[in-house]
Amino acid sequence: MTLSSVSMSEAQAALLVAAKEWQRVKKLGKKVVSERRFLQAQVTYQQSQAKLLAYGMTPSQTRRLIDEGNISRADGRFTLLAPQAGTVIRDDFVLGQMVDIGELLFELTDESTLWVEARINPQSLYQLNINAPARVEVDNQWIDGKVIQVHHELDEKTRTLAIRLQIPNPDDRLHPGQFVTTKIEIGTPGETALTVPTEALLRSPDGDWQVFVEEETDEFEPVEVALIRQLPGVAVIEGLEPGTRVVTQGAFFIQSELAKSGFDVHNH
Repeated sequence: MTLSSVSMSEAQAALLVAAKEWQRVKKLGKKVVSERRFLQAQVTYQQSQAKLLAYGMTPSQTRRLIDEGNISRADGRFTLLAPQAGTVIRDDFVLGQMVDIGELLFELTDESTLWVEARINPQSLYQLNINAPARVEVDNQWIDGKVIQVHHELDEKTRTLAIRLQIPNPDDRLHPGQFVTTKIEIGTPGETALTVPTEALLRSPDGDWQVFVEEETDEFEPVEVALIRQLPGVAVIEGLEPGTRVVTQGAFFIQSELAKSGFDVHNH
């Protein structure tokens, strides 16, 4: 898109004048001109160039203007270029339109890589690491990414913590505003843990956590365990030997039946 303005014309002309002066002073050198003039010419040239860049010209456009050195090119016209590659999703302007300062002309988006905001339980934060592997499900397929940022403020309504994932999107399968399911790896890589399904974990009469362990066939005994943390569908525990046979389905039924029979599940 080509723009034109009086301010840009004045800035272009100022750059051409400053560039000529700087080239002349630099060629003469500090032995001929005073240090004050040398420094002033250099600063004026740099400021003139910075002004054009602030107005929207690119470094290559300003260099071309200087190299050509044609004062007739200081007409205030320049081509506005996007600072990045992407797709134009909005261009609400018409040919010949007067543009106000700060007015939105183009809106572009680069969807080759997207940020996904996921919500987690704050209790899982201490196990979450930056650059931890993460996955996003789209159309029953998973896309691999990573954690790049953790927010520091809880959502007032959900009491969850937002984390930012970076997900590649080369096939344009993800779009802004889309809801997705995420999986995030927590803990230290290579770390081992003792886990049981969440439904295997019950509260004992005194409020401690317990599981039912199979001592012999169809004979179960409640054993208190320590709950380290909970994940979706899985509980990390301590207090059992690896390989211990634990009731993973129907534990609540066993506890209810033992209570009905008058068996004290707390005192075994």
